[in-house]
Amino acid sequence: MNEIVSEREWRAAIESFRVKEKTHTRARDALNAERRRLPMTEVTKSYTLTGPDGPVGLPDLFAGRKQLLVYHFMFAESPCVGCSMMVDNMGHPAHLHARDTSRVLVSLAPWPRLEAYRQRMGWTEPWYSSAGSDFNKDFDATREDGEMFGLSAFIRDGERIFRTYHTTLRGAEYLGSNFSYLDLTAMGRQEEWEDAPDYVPQTPPYQWWRKHDEY
Repeated sequence: MNEIVSEREWRAAIESFRVKEKTHTRARDALNAERRRLPMTEVTKSYTLTGPDGPVGLPDLFAGRKQLLVYHFMFAESPCVGCSMMVDNMGHPAHLHARDTSRVLVSLAPWPRLEAYRQRMGWTEPWYSSAGSDFNKDFDATREDGEMFGLSAFIRDGERIFRTYHTTLRGAEYLGSNFSYLDLTAMGRQEEWEDAPDYVPQTPPYQWWRKHDEY
């Protein structure tokens, strides 16, 4: 066990450690601000994926919203345990939708197998099959021995689509809450305290938050 001290000593140690935590928080804020200003690359290639309503293209995954987050779920032969745990921890999508952002899962397995597993796990996240397309390869979700997990962020400008960010391996450990997902998008949380590009609309924090069935 760790050292046992008086409450006074414990509070002093906590306050001392809090200084380091605040430094870490400010450093992450600065990193997120830099991410929001990263260059983008246009996606000009067409892709056909399969979902509950049949074939769809990349624009359809946005579901009419400005931004899109794609979680590359490893499921070629069998569902990845780590990816499954990741989806278990995904926040309710209504909060992302309130910030004009959609989130979907994409995997190589045929759609019926994805849907069967989604039903088994009780998930509501939209899930699409990229079987037969170059989607996984082009968006860094393929490696020599098969699929690779990760997350890609996209933004729309009219009919044009741009890829803004990608992360994988331990970079994906950051995922879990709606705030952490929004932090990885080009527009961020869209709150007034954030250091964001001029084109990003911003509102006060707290005020835009709702219960997910009240948006």
